[in-house]
Amino acid sequence: MPVERVLPSSEGHDLIELTREIAAKEVAPRAAVEESAGRFPREVLRTLGASGLLGLPYPEEYGGAAQPQEVYLQVVEELAAAWLAMGLGVSVHTLSCFPVAFYGDAGQRERLLPGMLGGDLLGAYCLSEPQSGSDAAALTTRAVRDSGGFVVNGVKAWTTHGGVADFYTVMTRTSDDGARGISCLHVPAGTGGLSFGAPERKMGMRSSPTAQVRFDDVRVPADALVGAEGEGFKIAMAALDGGRLGIAACAVGVAQAAYDAALAYAKERRQFGSRIADFQGVGFMLADMATTIAAARALYLDAARLRDAGRPYGTRAAMAKLFATDACMRVTTDAVQIFGGYGYVEDFPVERYMREAKVLQIVEGTNQIQRLVISRALARD
Repeated sequence: MPVERVLPSSEGHDLIELTREIAAKEVAPRAAVEESAGRFPREVLRTLGASGLLGLPYPEEYGGAAQPQEVYLQVVEELAAAWLAMGLGVSVHTLSCFPVAFYGDAGQRERLLPGMLGGDLLGAYCLSEPQSGSDAAALTTRAVRDSGGFVVNGVKAWTTHGGVADFYTVMTRTSDDGARGISCLHVPAGTGGLSFGAPERKMGMRSSPTAQVRFDDVRVPADALVGAEGEGFKIAMAALDGGRLGIAACAVGVAQAAYDAALAYAKERRQFGSRIADFQGVGFMLADMATTIAAARALYLDAARLRDAGRPYGTRAAMAKLFATDACMRVTTDAVQIFGGYGYVEDFPVERYMREAKVLQIVEGTNQIQRLVISRALARD
């Protein structure tokens, strides 16, 4: 049964209905086969782009849909419930557009955003490195100025859409002044010297390529710099606040899909002459799952409404990412348990949901980092 959603406008309701239609016809039927084969479904993301789903929260004048975060994130949740790789793909693309949309100058927005938001292009966000994950300020990829712009050398790691994206939003060092020495560059795919490692062999999310992005004397013009030189770390952290809400929405979507499957199975499966849903042990598990999902959804929507109102939302975003992804891990684990032996085989989707849930506790800042962000905010005067 579809989740009943309360949205701020009739346009938002129409957008959710469109998303559900696309998810049912184009997304969900492909998920199991493509995940098993480890194939990246670029054409599905093109379908989402053609439907306007790759630029939802950005201004209409640049090709976006000017939707509030409250609506955009529920679209991401619907897509993730059908296939996490697609929900996460939309979230990562939206994250990669954020620096140009919010920190780019007028010329960059006019030149770059229509293509980035129009649906044909796919973005990637390059922050982490092989030796720099949670400690993002320790990155070593370096951009050196020359007469025509910048020359970039280094390696980025754990890049979603690495090797298949059309553009890369890259955080790179332009001086040795710690976090204040980091800048943001827009690097189109196909730029000379840009290459990619083989896709990582992952526990889950196998259809979504994650790869190293390598820069060997990559030359970009001066107008590839997004924001002021040395402003990159601030841009990266601001982008991640929004990215964490995208991951929270993905987590709620996966949890909802696992719960729906477990509930349907518990109503059908009979043991000792009764449906297993009627046994208190299973019924209480389902009750806890439903309650946890509702709480996680309410938390990420609360953070989204704060952002839409122009109020500080970073701490609430960290809370939402932490709670929703931990909840997703619990719910998917319980869904496998309700299925019993059938939950452990690929014939049923809950084993995939459980594998996918794990990565959501890691990406866009591990949940240990979220606790650090939250605790520091609580301790401030």
